Amino acid sequence: MLKTEPIARAQMLIRKPVAEVFEAFVDPQITSRFWFSRGDRRLDESDRVAWHWDMYGVSADVEVKAIERDRRIFIEWPTPVEWIFEARGDDAAYVTITASGFEGDEDDKVAQAIDAMGGFTMVLAGCKAYLEHGIELNLVADHNPDNLVEGAS
Repeated sequence: MLKTEPIARAQMLIRKPVAEVFEAFVDPQITSRFWFSRGDRRLDESDRVAWHWDMYGVSADVEVKAIERDRRIFIEWPTPVEWIFEARGDDAAYVTITASGFEGDEDDKVAQAIDAMGGFTMVLAGCKAYLEHGIELNLVADHNPDNLVEGAS
């Protein structure tokens, strides 16, 4: 029996100003360089957006619950996910992503938390590579190449 509900937490120092790192997660033109393939619009509070992973033929509707410029993003996707952005001097940001509210039996909840932690760690690594070095690592598509939609890259 679980004593506490599992959460997923991923964190990374990204050596760019906090405003630039925050913008990378609210502007789908930037986010699509390291995470999903496209989003239908910027994240704005009390809004719904659609994120698409065309390489897998899937999409997700995301409900934006809170935006605090350069500090915090909070969404429901379908469970709660929160980004905290902490400035580290003028030229770096420490980003923490926390996902919670997993459903199912105890084994399912733990498996979902582990999967989310790995996914968000990969997203942060991709963001870091893109913002710091201009490199698109293609981590999301290369993570599960056997499930790519034919013709997608």
